[in-house]
Amino acid sequence: MSLLQHNPTIKSKIQELWNKFWSGGISNPLTAIEQITYLLFMKKLDENDLDAQSKAEFTGDPFVSRFESIYILPQDRPKERAGKKEIEKIEKEKGIDKQRLRWSEFKRLKAEEMLQLIQMYVFPFIKELDKEDSPFVKHMRNAVFIIPKPSLLVEAVKIIDEIYEEMEKDAEEKGQDFQDIQGDVYEFLLSEIASAGKNGQFRTPRHIIKLLIEMVAPQLGNRIADPACGTGGFLLDAYQYLVTQLDDEKEQRPKDEDGFVRSSKSAKLTEDVKTILDNSLQGYDIDQTMVRLGLMNLMMHGIGSPQVDYTDTLSKVYNETSQYDIVLANPPFTGNIDKGDINESLQLGTTKTELLFIERIYQMLKMGGTAGIIIPQGVLFGSGKAFKEARKLMIEKSELKAVVTIPSGAFKPYAGVSTALLIFTKGGETEKVWFYDMENDGYSLDDKRNKLDGYGDLQDILEKYRSRKESHPKPVEGEKADHKGKHFFVPKAEIKAEGYDLSFARYKEEVFEEIEYEKPEKILLKLLGGTDEDGKQVRGLEQEINEKLKELKELFA
Repeated sequence: MSLLQHNPTIKSKIQELWNKFWSGGISNPLTAIEQITYLLFMKKLDENDLDAQSKAEFTGDPFVSRFESIYILPQDRPKERAGKKEIEKIEKEKGIDKQRLRWSEFKRLKAEEMLQLIQMYVFPFIKELDKEDSPFVKHMRNAVFIIPKPSLLVEAVKIIDEIYEEMEKDAEEKGQDFQDIQGDVYEFLLSEIASAGKNGQFRTPRHIIKLLIEMVAPQLGNRIADPACGTGGFLLDAYQYLVTQLDDEKEQRPKDEDGFVRSSKSAKLTEDVKTILDNSLQGYDIDQTMVRLGLMNLMMHGIGSPQVDYTDTLSKVYNETSQYDIVLANPPFTGNIDKGDINESLQLGTTKTELLFIERIYQMLKMGGTAGIIIPQGVLFGSGKAFKEARKLMIEKSELKAVVTIPSGAFKPYAGVSTALLIFTKGGETEKVWFYDMENDGYSLDDKRNKLDGYGDLQDILEKYRSRKESHPKPVEGEKADHKGKHFFVPKAEIKAEGYDLSFARYKEEVFEEIEYEKPEKILLKLLGGTDEDGKQVRGLEQEINEKLKELKELFA
């Protein structure tokens, strides 16, 4: 994460924020991140509104601020048939000018007054920001603002403002997109969830998400889903990838530290295109807090009305099939779920979530739709019947395009599990599978995950994957393909013969170099000296050393 490595000020500010929450009595990381996210959301809402207002003034376009008019709490609102006078009376007695609900306004208040205003008005106001029947409003209904002390609130508001100031400075100095920097900061906050140890969840590194999305290459208008979306990392990057594709200036945009280009701006991002994008993305998660965090994360990054729902996609309640063009996921590897909860359409005969999700994702795809998923490497070679059936599903009923093994340190410090990327297209025909063994993802593989020089294997994987058809003609029958490098094709027949094993090591051809050593008598002759087989006198190594030492001694005499 370049920003936080190159800007220790922001990192220390975030750490300070955590410490304040911890000492303020909110010690559960998940609760703390949720409360911090509410504050970030309030700040971002004000910033976005002010930006849109100044743009509209510049372009002359019509603009209606979210903070225009009077806000009345739901319980105080006039009844539908209320007359004009009654409405005016309620507005005067119970209403509050929405301008007072702006971050830039309430942050000036005294501690007690600020906490009271946020609890009473600001928080209820943000809970109703989307349409009444939207996932955002539905899932925010039970959200609670629980910052207990006025002093903690004041300190948190102050630190968030300082983080934003530092981010703006960083954006101006380094030319990085401000929205991407915010993403880095939010990602860093989300990474703390790992210590809560919930549901086997761990954050997918952003550069791995970017690689997978570049390989899958979604198109505008595709319906894109994540059946276990957590805080929405895959959906957000898919959105930013699509915006970047619409950007005429993307070739001029600087690459990030991993060699990818992401832009949050595009002249082609009209209201119609934004509506298409908003309606393209669908996420599901089984954790209510994650759903709320995902919704706010997507909304903060420009997605007007995000679609993330609280649903267990493996359970009996979920029955969507053949709905999506693209499915992206890093589903939780929690081990097992209760057999009685599993949807009857899932036929693998297992309770292992990593296998059930492969079948679920296959079912979610339309014919011709493509999945890009992260799985534990055990799925590639597990010998159990369900493991083999899951692999057969991707090979026999789909075109399995790629298997990219990822080194185990890539998910540190959250998890040490070895993983792999799989890309398959439902209904396609598998002729051969492209394998790549990622040895280096551009970061150190220890808990610190420091950025190394260059991009590791990331850009090489992308380049080789995109050009794999041109650079690898169809192998001649009976001719053995070259499996010596870090990437190669394996024909389906060979994979089938190996029991559908998809581990890289199974097909990698080891290269042994033959080294010829001299005969022992020759080696001894070189060391000790003597007469060789031709009768010549050979000086030994010991004799040479003695002569050199004698010369040195004479120099110092």
